[in-house]
Amino acid sequence: MERHDEESNIHRFYALTVSPGIFDNWSLVREWGRVGSPGTVRSNWYRSEEEAVTAKNELLSAKQKRGYLLVGIFC
Repeated sequence: MERHDEESNIHRFYALTVSPGIFDNWSLVREWGRVGSPGTVRSNWYRSEEEAVTAKNELLSAKQKRGYLLVGIFC
């Protein structure tokens, strides 16, 4: 997702990825920062894929309410 506001010089990205772990758990990996720069990465661990996907969808919805737009979906 990306958010751009020329007047405020805001050019930000936010990426979400759900991945399996090696101990029957799942992670939600978030990366965010200014477009064109390295981002900050943080992982949160969940007991099931369903929990991780639910958390991802909640973050996705919150970011869209703040003006972020989807720019690409990768599987």
